[in-house]
Amino acid sequence: MDLGNFVQEMIVLYLIGLAGFFGRKKGILGKETNQVLTQLILYITLPSLILYTLDIPFSITAIEEFVWLAAMSIYIIVIASLIGIMMRRKSGLQGNKGVVYESLIIFGNQGFIGYAVSYMLFQEQGVIYLTMFNVCYLIHIWAYGIYLFTRNAQGIPWRKIWFNPGIVSTLIGFIIFITPLTWPVFIASGFESIGKTTIPLSMIVIGSLVANVKVKDLPQLLKNRLLWKAAFARLILIPICLLPFIALPIPFTLLVIAVLVTGMPAAPTTSLYAQKFGGDTLSASLGTLLTTILCIGSLPLLYALSQFLYELK
Repeated sequence: MDLGNFVQEMIVLYLIGLAGFFGRKKGILGKETNQVLTQLILYITLPSLILYTLDIPFSITAIEEFVWLAAMSIYIIVIASLIGIMMRRKSGLQGNKGVVYESLIIFGNQGFIGYAVSYMLFQEQGVIYLTMFNVCYLIHIWAYGIYLFTRNAQGIPWRKIWFNPGIVSTLIGFIIFITPLTWPVFIASGFESIGKTTIPLSMIVIGSLVANVKVKDLPQLLKNRLLWKAAFARLILIPICLLPFIALPIPFTLLVIAVLVTGMPAAPTTSLYAQKFGGDTLSASLGTLLTTILCIGSLPLLYALSQFLYELK
């Protein structure tokens, strides 16, 4: 896909997001919309999409692709965590504000917009690659993400970490992937029909979340230099740390999925954690809003840069 087509597809995704935005503003979508749709995606549509896309024939090539994606995922998790810690310390923010700031930098929206962009680029194959790439990330955001807000490692709910729908569906899908097992046609068809609704629903949720930010809070957003720095780190600095992988014999498809997904805007999970554990919910919402808007330009930039450097190889 060339850059022009990529931008067109991104516009389509954000038009769907606008539907969620105006639906929330006009009261068509109620106050509980975000929670209901998020639960629907996390517990039903996304697991269905994962189970459907991982029902593919086993091959050595697929295992090699998984190793590449897992290696890049672990590498960037470490890099992002270190950058987040250093920027939080340098910011001087303490307590809940510092926790939210660090979380905005480390955790991206790989589950919602990530799946939408991956499917847009490479259809079911893109979702397969993203699912492989997200295995380590899911554990990281549930474990370290909760730890950031509780600061009590013994208090982390390990059962929730290992038995959340994303992890369980990924593990089941991976078993299907590496064994001769396959879903019956009627079950696979059901997973496909339900799973593909993840893409539009995800963008509607993003639009609805953005609509929750009040106009009176926007001046604070524009004046907050720390949030702009966090946005730069989340959208540009962290994903370009993956570009040295271009020097290795890695397929372009795997590389661009990893780079783009790493450059996703701040995860709405930060706002959910802040609300649940008593964090700075306003900063979390503003950071999510800022990065979600800016990624309209940053994602095409990352795509073009990756394509240009890969062709120079």
